[in-house]
Amino acid sequence: MPTDHPVHDPGPAFRALHVPGNPFILANAWDVGSAQMLAARGAQALATSSAAFAFTIGRRDMGDLTRDQHLAHAETIVAATPLPVQGDFENGFGPDPETCADTVRLSAEIGLAGICIEDTALPDSTAYAFDHAVERIRAAAAAARALPRDFFLVARADGLLAGGYGQDEALRRIKAFAEAGADGVYAPMPASSADLAALIKASDKPFNALAAGRFSKLTLAQFAKMGAARVSLGSALARVTHKAIDDAAKAMLQAGDFSMLARGMSGDTVDDLLTAGRKGEVTP
Repeated sequence: MPTDHPVHDPGPAFRALHVPGNPFILANAWDVGSAQMLAARGAQALATSSAAFAFTIGRRDMGDLTRDQHLAHAETIVAATPLPVQGDFENGFGPDPETCADTVRLSAEIGLAGICIEDTALPDSTAYAFDHAVERIRAAAAAARALPRDFFLVARADGLLAGGYGQDEALRRIKAFAEAGADGVYAPMPASSADLAALIKASDKPFNALAAGRFSKLTLAQFAKMGAARVSLGSALARVTHKAIDDAAKAMLQAGDFSMLARGMSGDTVDDLLTAGRKGEVTP
């Protein structure tokens, strides 16, 4: 995909954003347009979302898509703006530690600033055994350190989200992933804000908090007070757009009511935002 901004190493700028207690918003985009709009409105970094990407091609977020598909999609997001981009790369696209290492190397080749790898044996919701999960992160971290440039690896303890284990095991895994060489850690959707705060404090590595579900009620300042280093959106923003489509479609197709279409922004405004985002300019 052609781009009008110079190729650069995104690693140092991306790493510098991760300051515990002063979190930035990692804005998950699902196509070039959403990436450019988020950039124009002030995003400091972008991420893909496996679920949001799957939605765009009518698939489910359960390991249905291949590594090549995710890499090709991520490359379009990298090219869309000058911002650093993280890849939401599921379980590293395979159970073997070397597969995770290969995913790191391939991700760096397309210009990603980093990736996250979870501990779920997709397409099943079962978590990998503890020792195996740690070995996978150790191999990915070693591959990241062997790269010729900086690369930020986040290890995800997804058992809380998938129901595979509870808080105590998530704490154990967060600590072990940090010791295995992960640059950052992430355990989506704990049971409470108190549990989230405990997870953040479990290691000295930057922690990614998810602003979704019950945690979308928290402010950035509240995440900061807990010590989070960044706040990601997952597929939450994409699902806001799907809700708008669904609401308008039901009104039109079931009641003949087009009034919701008046809520959209003008085409000129959209064009201006896309242009600004592509250039890396922030529009108030």
